Amino acid sequence: MIQRPRGTRDFGPEEMEKRRYLEGLMRAEAAVFGFREVATPIFEHTELFTLKSGPNVVEEIYAFQDKGGRDISLRPELTAPVMRFFVNDLSTSPRPLKMFYFGQCFRYERPQSGRYREFFQFGAELIGNLGPESDAEVIALAASIMKRIGIKEYNIRIGHIGVLRGMLAEAGVTAENAPPILQKLDKKEYDEARLRMAGAGMVPEQIERVIEITRTVGPIGTLDKIGGDAKAHLQAIFRILADYGITNVEVDLGVVRGLDYYTGMVFEMDAPSLGAEKQICGGGSYSLTELFGGERTFSTGFGIGFDRTLLALEKEGFQAPAHAVDAYVIPVTEAVKDQAFRIAGQLRGAGVSAEVDLMGRNMSKNFKYAAAINARNAVIVGEKELASGSVAVRDMTSGEQKMVKLEELLPEIERANK
Repeated sequence: MIQRPRGTRDFGPEEMEKRRYLEGLMRAEAAVFGFREVATPIFEHTELFTLKSGPNVVEEIYAFQDKGGRDISLRPELTAPVMRFFVNDLSTSPRPLKMFYFGQCFRYERPQSGRYREFFQFGAELIGNLGPESDAEVIALAASIMKRIGIKEYNIRIGHIGVLRGMLAEAGVTAENAPPILQKLDKKEYDEARLRMAGAGMVPEQIERVIEITRTVGPIGTLDKIGGDAKAHLQAIFRILADYGITNVEVDLGVVRGLDYYTGMVFEMDAPSLGAEKQICGGGSYSLTELFGGERTFSTGFGIGFDRTLLALEKEGFQAPAHAVDAYVIPVTEAVKDQAFRIAGQLRGAGVSAEVDLMGRNMSKNFKYAAAINARNAVIVGEKELASGSVAVRDMTSGEQKMVKLEELLPEIERANK
């Protein structure tokens, strides 16, 4: 047998219904906030990702040459493609421009719990003004999505990349040497970070002050440890979030995100039920448009790891609504099959979910099948009943059965399913 590639999955009907249900809730909440959906190609020119993340990213993604010799990659994330789309076609759109997306991404990494080579990401990007209002709007959307889907335990940690960038710059660290240091701080690999900071010319007191700041976590008052524009910006974000009714947030100046293009506010959301691999959402304010040939534009956004979020929900006992069919139509004899198909067609045409016996089962097996597919009603089509212009309708929950005129069947099924 040919097996599926490592790091990918097949999804059966029940799993897909659960995923589509959750995806639908996320889409609905984004729409409530005025975000509109966009879509981009699954593969892009490799340069799009190397410009953003550097040439080393090629080792972590599915990169190849197409038949025309062009360097192409399966997208490892969706922010860069969406911003490329903005520069190409949407730069004259009214501001704020609010976009959301959902799709597959691909990374060549070691598969583990909640992490796959093919994975799904839900995200949003807001292009507007360089201010706390836009940042708070995006964080509020991410938090509201978590509330809408029903996740019970999650934390929102908010920081500002400008704090650490400023400290490194004041200590004489060049713009070229800062990113490797920030990446180590992001991963809390402090020994490596210390070595890199020392190598960049920082003295021990400066190094330990940076480490101390990355461990600064707590309520809004924690910001007293810093000053300047970053403090005022974060205070304004917290104030707006409180106005929105979102209070389960904390300051975490150790949120670094480790990527060059983040410029200001950064945030992460964790689900404690996932243990060590607990992050389910991350984002912040950034600048990418100038890399892709556009004018420098303020943007802020986030990406939700859909698979990991679903895993966190399941650990909390999440169950999607069970699959159900409004009506299962059973022809009693061969002679009434055509009429059974007509009835099923009429119900479907009216928007009622209906299945009809395709296997030629006897009555007993048909009732078992109706129960297996969670049919709410069985519509029994018999010759005697049809002679009087009627069918029998059985409520599959209560077992009650009654005769219903054909012209009254649709309203009866609709009434029974309310």
